[in-house]
Amino acid sequence: MKTEGRNAVLELLKTDKNIDKILIEKDPQGSLKKIFAEARKKNVRVQFADRRALDRESEEGRHQGVIAFCTDYDYSTVEDILSGVKDGEGLIIVCDGIEDVHNLGSIIRVAECAGANGVIIPSNHGASVTGAVVRVSAGAANHIPVAKVNSLNRAIEILKERGFWLYALEADGDDIYSADLKGNAAFVIGGEDGGVRRLTREKCDYTLSIPLKGKVNSLNASVALGIAVYEAVRQRR
Repeated sequence: MKTEGRNAVLELLKTDKNIDKILIEKDPQGSLKKIFAEARKKNVRVQFADRRALDRESEEGRHQGVIAFCTDYDYSTVEDILSGVKDGEGLIIVCDGIEDVHNLGSIIRVAECAGANGVIIPSNHGASVTGAVVRVSAGAANHIPVAKVNSLNRAIEILKERGFWLYALEADGDDIYSADLKGNAAFVIGGEDGGVRRLTREKCDYTLSIPLKGKVNSLNASVALGIAVYEAVRQRR
């Protein structure tokens, strides 16, 4: 898997992930010099290349002068995520059909910044963690566990068995600002077009909505999630 962009590669170097090599633009300046220094500290192999070589290797054309090559993303399990829950105030994000890599990357970034315990995604009907997702997440995907499961509904059942309340984020639910979000909470965010699927929604304990005051009738999935998780964070402070 390729990780592109200065922030994403710097965050990758802070982890214990196995990095095969890093390709850096010749005559590095600024943060590229910092990346080179950090790579040398960790004994990661560095190769210098001209801009055209980096352009050829880039999958998105947004490499910013650096591309890291590492093994495929190391997914966690639901049990791994649950092992990090303490004090009865767990916070987990469940993605139901998030297909856009930019949305998934943004969701992972929001979850990590809010101190969530982890993110659960389905093995089908949704985006996987790719280099693009890592870049969009600003490297957050390297710091928060992401579990990829065959059955999202079974994962929800496990969360409920472990004392979590499940909250589907949809347009026709109860006002989120009236909900008690303390305790173990898992937010289920649906796909860009269809939202949370019916069977998944039926397994949730509550459906919550964010009040909209303008003429547009929906929010981007990652924005909606950001509002929801930080309302939970606010209530817990």
